[in-house]
Amino acid sequence: MATMALNRFSNHDTLRRIGDGFVVELLSPYTAFFARRGSTTDGHNRWPDCLARRLAVERATAGVAVLNLGIGGNGLFGGLGPPATARFERDVLSQAGVRWVIVFEGVNDIGAGRDAEAIARAYGLLVRQARARNLRVYGATLTPFAGHSYHSPAREAARQKVNDWIRSSGTFDAVIDFDAAARDPQAPGRLLQAYDSGDGLHLNPAGYQALAEAVEVKLFGK
Repeated sequence: MATMALNRFSNHDTLRRIGDGFVVELLSPYTAFFARRGSTTDGHNRWPDCLARRLAVERATAGVAVLNLGIGGNGLFGGLGPPATARFERDVLSQAGVRWVIVFEGVNDIGAGRDAEAIARAYGLLVRQARARNLRVYGATLTPFAGHSYHSPAREAARQKVNDWIRSSGTFDAVIDFDAAARDPQAPGRLLQAYDSGDGLHLNPAGYQALAEAVEVKLFGK
């Protein structure tokens, strides 16, 4: 992981002094795998990398850095590493200069059998903690995974329910619709073939670029 330095910084105070703030990505556990699954090793073509490049070329956001806080195999409630709900304070809220948070978590939790209601409660907890620090929190919908071992009719129903909640609950300050950006319009439970790395779950570099393009740059204005 040390070679993937574009979105991982160790000297946050220095960056805060020269920039306009940070957007922190609390990524879905499968997003954290993008360095090995779908994206190019050391190619810096995960969607946070693509987003960082988009922000860098816009005058209003040229000073905004992107921190990728994804952990491979992680989830809201467990998996590899501390659960996202347990590490949120350390990994996100304690970052010097942070102003915005994107929450893109939940697929591994659905794959482990968690229901939509539990996932929604966990989102609500993260949002309340972030708002207590005066941060804006953006919720990203969960991308499809038909064709992967996670998939079942019940788990697809849970994904749809979570996404409906993200879009309609008003919990987040804004919604980033990664599901709409990545799905096959003819088969909404699947990734668009052009974006599928081959396992039905992880996107390829074109798919990650599509996710980055789905993020409105104006969300990170001053």
